Amino acid sequence: MKLTAITDEISQDFDHALAVLQEYGVQSAELRGLWDVNIVDLSKDQVEKAKRILDDKGMSVCCIASPLFKCDLWETSAEATGPTHLAKERSIADQMALLNHCAELAHFFGTKLIRVFSFWRRGELTKEIEDQIIQELGNAAESAQKLGVILALENEHSCFLGTGEEVARVIKAVGSPALQAVWDPGNAFCAGEIPYPNGYEAIKPYIVHIHVKDAVKLNGKPKFVVMGTGEIDYYGQFKALKDDNYKGYISLETHYRPASGSAEEGSRECLEYLKRVVADFCGGS
Repeated sequence: MKLTAITDEISQDFDHALAVLQEYGVQSAELRGLWDVNIVDLSKDQVEKAKRILDDKGMSVCCIASPLFKCDLWETSAEATGPTHLAKERSIADQMALLNHCAELAHFFGTKLIRVFSFWRRGELTKEIEDQIIQELGNAAESAQKLGVILALENEHSCFLGTGEEVARVIKAVGSPALQAVWDPGNAFCAGEIPYPNGYEAIKPYIVHIHVKDAVKLNGKPKFVVMGTGEIDYYGQFKALKDDNYKGYISLETHYRPASGSAEEGSRECLEYLKRVVADFCGGS
């Protein structure tokens, strides 16, 4: 079990974000937003600059946190139902070209993992909608396998598949080694699922990457807090990961902001907790 973070949860200054991670012994980064530009919209010069910075610091990339399939399942002009993290709006017709670009980025940065989504949630998840998602992601997984990358499907409460159980069901139906899961207990909590043990037990066979954030419910709505202080059973979750011999990354996607409003301060508070968990509770492995 290894610790990492999405760098823009610390700072859009990529060099500085990596320096902060190194203070906590982190040697691999997850890429989403750099210099106020989404990873998939960076220029060629910016991509090469990012690689030079990583190389100079002796750091690797564990995952491309792309916005792939954070779009409408149908051709519409409706607004996004969740955060886009600086990514330009794209339709479903644009997604296969975006997949090819993400694969190029993954190979360039030396990773096989590309985080993907399950389309903006528009109403309830019906069998017909789920079948269409299975078809779309199945086609994408077929292309991904040929491209030598793995699509890591994140449970995201602003998309149709918000829980661990929903993501597991779709991945099982697709049945491709090129479609696996990013498990996000915080997103499952926001979607109304009990993350651990319920969501985890369902999604466990497919997990290749993990995002963590903590939250509480205030007046029925989720509020993000410092890792380890919320309502999600992270003690049980990390113990289960150790018992299940999880060898992948635990990636901080902070979302919590202290009173100062500083992303870096919020991430530092959470990294302190995670460093203790990974080094002490999980033996750093």
